[in-house]
Amino acid sequence: MTLLQTIIIAIVQGITELFPISSVAHNVFTPYVFHWNLNPEFLKMNFLPFVVMLHLGTALALLIFFRDDWMRIIRSIINSGKEVSLRLLLLLLVGTIPAALIGFVLEKHITNMFSNVTTAAIFLIINGLLLFFGEKMKKRGTKSINDLSYGQAAVVGLFQALALVPGFSRSGASMTAGFWMGLKHEESARFSMLLATPIIAGAGILEVPKLIKHSSHGLFVNSLIGGLFAGLFAYIAVTILMHWFKRKEINAMKPFAYYCWIVGALILLSHFI
Repeated sequence: MTLLQTIIIAIVQGITELFPISSVAHNVFTPYVFHWNLNPEFLKMNFLPFVVMLHLGTALALLIFFRDDWMRIIRSIINSGKEVSLRLLLLLLVGTIPAALIGFVLEKHITNMFSNVTTAAIFLIINGLLLFFGEKMKKRGTKSINDLSYGQAAVVGLFQALALVPGFSRSGASMTAGFWMGLKHEESARFSMLLATPIIAGAGILEVPKLIKHSSHGLFVNSLIGGLFAGLFAYIAVTILMHWFKRKEINAMKPFAYYCWIVGALILLSHFI
């Protein structure tokens, strides 16, 4: 991959990982839209660890943005008297387990089955339906994160696993599930972003050593640069997203649903015309 290709993918990754529009689908679409003929051996050996390096940049952006939450959690571990923050940590652990288990068992089978342009576009359109009707089917939320039961946190975490199918958005699915559990829009977005950090960090621990082992020096350097760009644009994206959900308690998902329908339809049309 050239440096320019790396930066483009990193920017796309940083934005789409946090916006509810499926980063995996956009990773499939980007080479297709720009007509990149990437080496199949490169894709087989290095693309997943490379994308995970971009995810680590995203995780760093989330850690910085939500640093107050994570500092309170760390203090609650040291000082067991901080019961509210300790409960948040337990909710995040419960919410992380379902997606982590499903991802560990099924990730390769699912992504190999569905990771092509046509199916990613179809599932992106379905993701738009989930965002649009998922918000319509719930009442206006009143809960904060700490009002969730552990079972409700597990349901939100379970919905994250939909992101294993290219086209479904991890943040979109978990935020929609949060709405159904009664969370306010801003709280649902915050819980989704906090849940993303351990999932992304865990993927990094597993995949980055493969990148270091199998990649050339140039690819590794490009991956680091990509991680920086992904982190920068992820920080911008989460800032916009949290501001948006703070202002919009009704129909907040509509613009993202429309985007999914339009992009999915255009990709399908371009593929068959």
